Amino acid sequence: MLTVLRGGHVVDPATGKDSVGDVWFEDGRIVAPPAGGKADQEIDVSGHVVMAGAIDIHSHIAGGNVNTARLLLPELHRGIRARLANTPLSTAKWSTYETGRLYAQMGFTTVVEPAMAPHHSLQTHYELNDVPIIDKGALTVLGNDDFLLRQIRAGESESAINDYVAQTVSGTRSLGLKCINPGGCEAFKENMRAFGLDDEVPFYGTTSRQIFQTLQKATQAVGIHHPLHLHMNNLGIAGNIDTALATIDASQGLPLHLAHIQFYAYGKEGKNAFSSAAAAFAEKINANPNVTVDVGQVMFSQTVTISSDVLKQFNSMPGASPKKGAIFDGDANGGGIVPYAYKVSNYYNAIQWAAGLELFLLIKNPEQVFFTTDHPNGGPFTAYPELFALLMSAELREEMLSRLPAEVLEHTTLPSLKREYNYYEIAQMSRSGAAKLFGFKDRGTLEPGSIADIAVYKKNRDVAGMFRKAAYVYKDGELVVKDGEVSHYKRGKTLHISPRYDANINKRLDAYYEELYGLPRGIFDVPDAALPNKDAFAEVACKE
Repeated sequence: MLTVLRGGHVVDPATGKDSVGDVWFEDGRIVAPPAGGKADQEIDVSGHVVMAGAIDIHSHIAGGNVNTARLLLPELHRGIRARLANTPLSTAKWSTYETGRLYAQMGFTTVVEPAMAPHHSLQTHYELNDVPIIDKGALTVLGNDDFLLRQIRAGESESAINDYVAQTVSGTRSLGLKCINPGGCEAFKENMRAFGLDDEVPFYGTTSRQIFQTLQKATQAVGIHHPLHLHMNNLGIAGNIDTALATIDASQGLPLHLAHIQFYAYGKEGKNAFSSAAAAFAEKINANPNVTVDVGQVMFSQTVTISSDVLKQFNSMPGASPKKGAIFDGDANGGGIVPYAYKVSNYYNAIQWAAGLELFLLIKNPEQVFFTTDHPNGGPFTAYPELFALLMSAELREEMLSRLPAEVLEHTTLPSLKREYNYYEIAQMSRSGAAKLFGFKDRGTLEPGSIADIAVYKKNRDVAGMFRKAAYVYKDGELVVKDGEVSHYKRGKTLHISPRYDANINKRLDAYYEELYGLPRGIFDVPDAALPNKDAFAEVACKE
């Protein structure tokens, strides 16, 4: 059916559109206006903003750490609508089902899980497959795994390491590679409780710098669009701005994505020896266009921190709120779950909140910085509408600043920043820029030929309310949200890439797994037949 959304404010940075116009779509795709302009269905969206469906590049929505958090904190799920009654997992509260519903209602149509452990990939894909409506993807975690560290220790060739990286990404059906505190999680198992960029990993004789540079080069060599997605050393520690700046200097001029950078934007100024260093961080990012970042904005709320940075999570256990947590230092990275409450009255939390907003406002290119709360680490993804409102209103930020401890204002530049994002810049961060980051050619835009993932918002002075409940959301041309509520459930796809590699790496890995585990390596792969529904996967092309 040929449908036209008529008379809306169309915001589409990929095509440079930022004006009143029409959007046409048919058979799940955006199409050019036909000769004569006759549609089977015409919807008046005057007074509305029309954008492509939003893309969240970093949100922990599936996998072992997420499930451990659900088990650890059942009290956080009370009052949240579960799956439809009498369906499987209907008592799971904030389940995979709920994740899809809540994202769709805000106009999101694609979400990336950023930390999939290779040995947990099949379970992660089962969960992603169960998330309704939206398309999903994941990043595979390497950098603390024995096979790679042995390769580096032995001085193996770049081509051998490239084959291992490509085989792992392909076998786990992911969109790219993430590295979490490279070498630090392995060092934790040898009772190290701090690990910096040039500290040596016990037994392997390599450093964090060498590990991430190796993976950074391999990612580019095998044709992965998304740069190495790096969770740096020393997350959350006062003075860690030095680590962040040194990491950018070590990036070799190659593409590199730095995750949740707010947690690295800390100096040691003031009587509390904790201050915002966001201005220096933003200046460095602006000077290095090869580096992209997501912020990991803190939002004041009760949440739970979920991370495969087991060293950091172990050190955070004393600050758990409520007083419970889970640490497991098993295969490769392991993981840690530590609940936490960010409070507006807490000096340290207020600095974190301010530092994140400074980064958004001081980084000049909206397609170089991406909104995230590092869900759920800085706050739940349901806080995105409030974050958009803060970015679009200096007055709202000033109101919030008045509620912070007075001494916070002495150690952040936020009070002096009057920049306000507009719809176009919001769309650059959440649509066109995100699509470029992953090499998506079919989404993040309303250009003819793209999939008809469309979000329509009714303009409102209440910006948070506007973005919280979209007026209309179309997924692949099907209306899935109307007036802020899901009107139709459908299955989304899981996006992945298949980088090429020398098949001889399979023989090496088979022998390695047989020797180390006594198990066939193939049990960890994710074949087409693993998921119950046909066409569960959709392949994204690699770079040539």
